[in-house]
Amino acid sequence: MAAFLGGPGEGPPCSTGPGWAGEGPGAGGKNRRVCHAAARLEMGSLWEEFNRLGTEMIVTKAGRRMFPTFQVKLSGLDPLADYVLLMDFVPLDDKRYRYAFHSSSWLAAGRADPAAPGRVHFHPDSPAKGAQWMRQIVSFDKLKLTNNLLDDNGHIILNSMHRYQPRFHVVFVDPRRDSERFAHQNFKSFSFPETQFMAVTAYQNHRITQLKIASNPFAKGFRDGDPEPWCGVPAGSLLGAMPRARATALPSRPEKQEKGAPRSRGALATAMPPQPAPPAAPPGFPELPAPPFQPLACPPGVYVGAKPRTLPYPLPAFPPLGTYGTAAAPAFGYGQQ
Repeated sequence: MAAFLGGPGEGPPCSTGPGWAGEGPGAGGKNRRVCHAAARLEMGSLWEEFNRLGTEMIVTKAGRRMFPTFQVKLSGLDPLADYVLLMDFVPLDDKRYRYAFHSSSWLAAGRADPAAPGRVHFHPDSPAKGAQWMRQIVSFDKLKLTNNLLDDNGHIILNSMHRYQPRFHVVFVDPRRDSERFAHQNFKSFSFPETQFMAVTAYQNHRITQLKIASNPFAKGFRDGDPEPWCGVPAGSLLGAMPRARATALPSRPEKQEKGAPRSRGALATAMPPQPAPPAAPPGFPELPAPPFQPLACPPGVYVGAKPRTLPYPLPAFPPLGTYGTAAAPAFGYGQQ
């Protein structure tokens, strides 16, 4: 708590201290209420397993949630100060890619498409005290990715077949009236190279599909079927732990019995009661067809946490990706052509 003594913004800015993850060069000169912040990526082993295969994230017109979900555990915040947490996504390079199925690898296929409109996603609980942020794991499970350039729901807009790096930002809500002058000191950014991914409209690598089915708790319906076997399952991988299909015999339909023949007890138990005939339409009114099933559609404004929120002061200009030291090639192989 000694680092948080004093009024808002008082004391000289501090340099970056040891932590789980943080900024690269240029992290000095930060407000003391953010310079000690540290973030640890949750489900790191799962992210690493996806990263070894080449993570792919689905983008749709309506928006699709990320899996694995981006979750972090924070420490080093001032328990009594207010913070806003947000994420943005930056392209890793200026190339567009295609997937070569014969070699199971990604190849550069030309220059990147024009950049999509830059957006940030605010955590729906922002702003909140540092004590609240540090008390539990921070999950961005409301974040959705879309390729709709005209999206008005606040989703993150990405170009398909392009590589991206998610970034996580902790912004101190400075109560001073002239807080705009100190905007560059009041935030700290984090990036994890293992969270890099390729935006796609459909999974290209079948191993990514299998790993997502094996590790996503909401993919139980896909696990009920027997996946196609494939070679090269690493030891300890979730792919090797996928349950095999359970063969379940469908109940056989009861055979028709002769008229007047006695029914068996099972036939009596499975016999369906006679259905009443539908009422006839009144004379002079034609019979109307049954209305087709239409699922309920919620208006865009109902989606909690989708629309961005405004900060008490203008958002600081985050440095380019190279500042964070993640411009190096990722662990998985993206070939060059």
